[in-house]
Amino acid sequence: MQITLLKGKLHMACVTQAELWYDGSCAIDADLVRMAGLREFEKIEIYNVDNGERFSTYVILAEPGSKTISMNGAAARKVQVGDRIIIAAYASFTEQEADNYKPKLVYLNQDNSVERTSNTIPVQVA
Repeated sequence: MQITLLKGKLHMACVTQAELWYDGSCAIDADLVRMAGLREFEKIEIYNVDNGERFSTYVILAEPGSKTISMNGAAARKVQVGDRIIIAAYASFTEQEADNYKPKLVYLNQDNSVERTSNTIPVQVA
């Protein structure tokens, strides 16, 4: 049996560009891609915290160290520059692989600098 788990995420990234007429995708600073365990052309889910939009696209690389998060093509209509978003990727694992798997979680500041990294999320308290 396969189970789908969160592979990696960029939490509270800030959209820096929205390019309607660029090849459809999400351009992400290559350093952030690497930190979150993502890959060029990998399918990603985008969750817009500011307007509630949820959609999927794929990763393309932006210049390392640029802190770029650019929504391109049709995805540009789902965001505004300055929106805070969550970028998530998922992967399938066997039950045995899932027992020991830890995702790569990257928490970002408003300027897309790294606040912290983790591989766990604390238990939510009621």
